[in-house]
Amino acid sequence: MKIIDNFLPENDFKEIKDLVFNSYFPWFRQPAIATKEDNDLCYFTHLAYDIDKAGTNSDYWQFFCDKFLKHIKLKSMIRFKVNYYPRTEKLIVNKPHTDYKEKHKGAILYLNTCDGYTLLHNKKKVDSIENRLLMFDPSKNHSSTTTTNAQGRFNINVNYKI
Repeated sequence: MKIIDNFLPENDFKEIKDLVFNSYFPWFRQPAIATKEDNDLCYFTHLAYDIDKAGTNSDYWQFFCDKFLKHIKLKSMIRFKVNYYPRTEKLIVNKPHTDYKEKHKGAILYLNTCDGYTLLHNKKKVDSIENRLLMFDPSKNHSSTTTTNAQGRFNINVNYKI
């Protein structure tokens, strides 16, 4: 696990945030957060790339490559998605899950500061702080949370091989 604060240059981060927080950015409702059985909450995603779904899936893919992915050393992309967890009255820790079973790398770029966090398999909590990058092993259990003190919790989740 590695945490890098102020990961992106200020201008690149601002452009990503301006896009994602804009009213025209397309969000798609997901009926469950961590597992199919975990359907008491929903969240929204923008899936920009998925190797299982023939690759590029977004008009914004090149933008994300130019502003974000050029800063990460990777050999091949598995999945790239932007997440939006709506605010809840009390903080909810979602069920633990793995992104993919096979060994790979993962990165989460937090787009806003809020009381939400990522809970890793070793019980380490990584707070959602704007422009913080978490690099970790997403083939091990981890959990996301909601937020209570912001409109929502926003992040970018990347799965890749190096």
